[in-house]
Amino acid sequence: LRDELAIDRTLLANERTLLAYLRSGIALLITGVSIIHFSNVVWFLAFGAACLPAGVLTGLVGIIRYRRMNASISLVRDQSRSRTQDDKQG
Repeated sequence: LRDELAIDRTLLANERTLLAYLRSGIALLITGVSIIHFSNVVWFLAFGAACLPAGVLTGLVGIIRYRRMNASISLVRDQSRSRTQDDKQG
């Protein structure tokens, strides 16, 4: 039971991390759009334009990390379940 709960906590932490990445990516996108919209200085426009791909990249990195970690968690969960079933049978 304790191992199962630890896996569940790890799964929830992974989901929170994904949401943090997505929140940061959206914040970068909104920042970039706002800077571009309200700025007249060239270097400031360039900074705003750089925020847009950075926001998309941040979201993609978060999704990739989430999927990799989720696969690892699923592997550990399956191993834990098979050990539990073996203990019950043996």
